[in-house]
Amino acid sequence: MKTVALVVLVAVLAFPAGADGPRLRGLAMHGDAAYPDGPVGPFPWVHPDAPTGGTLRFSEVGTFDSMNPYIVHGVPARGLDLVYQSLMYRTPDEPFTFYPQVAESVELAEDRGAIVFHLDPRARFQDGSPVTAQDILFTYETLRKEGKPHMRTYYSGVIEVRALGERSVRFDLEAGNWELPLILCLMPALSRAYFEDVPFDRTSLEAPLGTGPYRVAEIDPGRRVVYERDPGFWGWDLPQHIGRHNFETVEHIWFRDSNVALQAFLAGDIDVRFETDALRWATGYDGPAVESGEIALESLPHGRPSGLLGVAWNQRRPPFDDVRVREAMGLAFDFAWTNENLLHGQYERTSSLFGGSDLAASGPAAGGELALLEPWRDRLPEALFEAPWRWPETDGSGRLRDQLRRAGALLAEAGYVLEDGVLVHGTTGTPLTFELLLGDPAFERIMLPWLANLERLGIRAGLRTIDAAQYQTRIATFDFDAMIRRWGVSLSPGNEQFIYWGSEAADSEGSRNYAGIEDPVLDGLIAALADARAPEDLKAAARALDRVLMWGRHVLPLYHRDADTVAHWRAVTHSGVAPLYGTDIGSWWHAGASP
Repeated sequence: MKTVALVVLVAVLAFPAGADGPRLRGLAMHGDAAYPDGPVGPFPWVHPDAPTGGTLRFSEVGTFDSMNPYIVHGVPARGLDLVYQSLMYRTPDEPFTFYPQVAESVELAEDRGAIVFHLDPRARFQDGSPVTAQDILFTYETLRKEGKPHMRTYYSGVIEVRALGERSVRFDLEAGNWELPLILCLMPALSRAYFEDVPFDRTSLEAPLGTGPYRVAEIDPGRRVVYERDPGFWGWDLPQHIGRHNFETVEHIWFRDSNVALQAFLAGDIDVRFETDALRWATGYDGPAVESGEIALESLPHGRPSGLLGVAWNQRRPPFDDVRVREAMGLAFDFAWTNENLLHGQYERTSSLFGGSDLAASGPAAGGELALLEPWRDRLPEALFEAPWRWPETDGSGRLRDQLRRAGALLAEAGYVLEDGVLVHGTTGTPLTFELLLGDPAFERIMLPWLANLERLGIRAGLRTIDAAQYQTRIATFDFDAMIRRWGVSLSPGNEQFIYWGSEAADSEGSRNYAGIEDPVLDGLIAALADARAPEDLKAAARALDRVLMWGRHVLPLYHRDADTVAHWRAVTHSGVAPLYGTDIGSWWHAGASP
């Protein structure tokens, strides 16, 4: 059985030259943290006496060519979160709350105009060197200049950063961004000394140097990465590591496609799969190991909002900059038929970015939501104020006569006419055609009936499925007409929405504003979301954002489900309790390991 020395945490300590606030060991975006003085024991969803040992093997599809997850270039390996740690630990059991990690505490100004991180004096990189304030300054400057676009966007709100001694760093922040201090809590600790020899801004297959509980033990470029549990990890007695990170080794193995990966799982070469394909989940998991119970198939509930899996139109290119064209093409998608015939009835139609939560828009706009929308009334359709946008429901018969008639009328309004069965622009003669870019062949059978319906309108569309590296490059450079992507959201949305839908991200390569949206209304609502000071303010801003985004028909929402479908060999197991955001694979363990 593990023995764990628990650190007694003190709630408030004085500290000069800080942020004029008490030291905090629990920091929540809104309201109070569940553990205001910081947790002092294992979290409720873990088995605190879980044995350590064994191997956990995951399958990945495609390839990788980088061990740096913080730059635009390259496809990073999976599992690097085992090596790197953020300054503070974000718990998956609360909407947006942090507890000590590399930083043992923070000071936060009352107006959130400054935050000071006090580093844990025990914190070490994996070469034994201490984490210092200079490392944090290096991390900030490097990510601000050379990191991914969303990091550069986030950190642009920092006015000044400076060291307050060897282990404390102060960030002074622009006013009006209530979320920014918490975003800084997500900053990793990078070793300044390590990156003196390894160029940060270029892809590298060098084993990284982090502060986390695992080291990179083996790299087979493009095929396999092995992470090894570090018995000398400095933070084993932190509450978030008690009963977690139990496997001696964690392996990520890459396969050319998801069907090959499934066969590897069924053969016992992979231990756990989070299955996202409904057909595979319904029909692909058979064989002796499933029949005997050696393989468990579980549907594990979660409390996450639906997020948005959908087709994004590249509005940087005509005709996708015309909302009538986007709506017309969306009307040709028959979810009811697709769900019944191709998805085995496992899904719900997505109609909101925040579906399944009280952040989703519903009914007429009222209260704080209406107050946020009112200044933009002259830029918004009147019907938006009365109800959220909903794509019409169908009877599942596959007959879309009414929807296709409406789509045809919209296309005619947009200037398109039929010539020899092909829809062309009446003025330019340009045919309405596009390519749907896919990174996963599983979507092909889902999308083909939609493209057939589009063909009935005279729209010629094709599918193109490419490998992971090509796909990543093309979407990062916005080299597509339309593509399928998922935007995940939390119960505390904020600045990340600028990266998804904000104007400044529209032409910033590597951003997640794949649609190329430039809308001052959305910009204003995202700003209100990021600066929400109370739960009711957050709810109002999220609902307003959701309403405007859906009415813009920027994305054709597809579907979602409210549980994680997980297949795993019985040799790896879990406590049966999940945190708010769903399955925490870090709390699983190998049943054959010794206590």
